[in-house]
Amino acid sequence: MRWPGRGGRISVPAMYELIPVADAPELDAEAGERFREEWPEFIFHDEGVTPYRERRVEYFPDWEFYLVAEDRRLIAGCWGVPIAWDGTVADLPGGFTDSLARSVNSYEENVVPNTFVLMAAAVRSDEQGQGHAGRVITAVRDRAVARGLGQVIAPVRPTLKSRYPLTPIETFMTWTRPDGLPLDPWLRTHVRLGATLLAPAPASQTMTGTVEDWEKWTNMPFPSTGTYTIPDGLTTLQIDREANTGTYIEPNIWLRHA
Repeated sequence: MRWPGRGGRISVPAMYELIPVADAPELDAEAGERFREEWPEFIFHDEGVTPYRERRVEYFPDWEFYLVAEDRRLIAGCWGVPIAWDGTVADLPGGFTDSLARSVNSYEENVVPNTFVLMAAAVRSDEQGQGHAGRVITAVRDRAVARGLGQVIAPVRPTLKSRYPLTPIETFMTWTRPDGLPLDPWLRTHVRLGATLLAPAPASQTMTGTVEDWEKWTNMPFPSTGTYTIPDGLTTLQIDREANTGTYIEPNIWLRHA
């Protein structure tokens, strides 16, 4: 099927530029290193993502971006996928992995998308706290709307949730500060950009591996079968020594930007 063609660069403050990843291959190695360090290792081991990863890159090259400074210095990155969504909570994808699957499958089935899913955004560690996350999210959101994807949603990984791994995501998403904004700083960033909280995504991603895998990914031992809290985990890890498996089901929160 035909998809909207690549447009021009997106309007952002003059000292920054949002460019398609495909236009800056010289930044790929640095981006892979800089942005990977912002995520826990286990997040890269969702086997449900694997069947769709290469097709996503092939089908949607126009929906992956770098934010760069005037001197072409890498600042941030963001990517997403187009899907068809009827606007109801009931029709939301299950989360991150399901969004990826829906986008790829819909493309192959010639389903016309009407919604953009912001899948991930990251700012290099030495540039954080300067509003870059808001810049890249806003620019990509506005681009999606301008290209006919009138609904923009995101399965958000709340950063503060790792301090409360035993708290259900349904409860965590209701926590607010005295000023009424979400307790979680990453949720606050989105809300300040105009987003609203839609619904929990209690099984956004599922990571499985051997006990040895999990000990490597988390840098901690798991001597016996049981439930463990892990560094940067938004919920608990289930270890089964007898079956030599560990299973972690990551919760997210659905937000709507447009």
